[in-house]
Amino acid sequence: MARLLDMVIDSHHPASLARFWAGALDGYEVAFYDADELARLRKIGIDDPEDDPTVLIVGPEGSPRIWCQAVPEPKSGKNRVHVDLVSDQPDVELARLVELGARVADQQSNPDLVVLHDPEGNELCLHRHPD
Repeated sequence: MARLLDMVIDSHHPASLARFWAGALDGYEVAFYDADELARLRKIGIDDPEDDPTVLIVGPEGSPRIWCQAVPEPKSGKNRVHVDLVSDQPDVELARLVELGARVADQQSNPDLVVLHDPEGNELCLHRHPD
């Protein structure tokens, strides 16, 4: 039986998108760049982690990792897969996500969720915690 290892998000600028998702998700952070990782980047001609084409976000033990990877083409159309978030305080969480760089796409269609876009236009939903 398979289990979820990673989720990969295509991106124009992986470092900034990784910071958004690390800030959006409870217990997640951008993976630390140790000496080996910095050497790996230099080997492929990258001097600054801000220009890393594949940025890793890690969460609590046992949770899926998230990679933000650079792709040359811009996002076009609706995502076929998106992330759903849930909160006991959806209004507070919505304001926090917008502060991090998300944009509200639809807050009217369903009173139990808000559709947002991350800073690069990828869809995500914020659900009210089920009672």
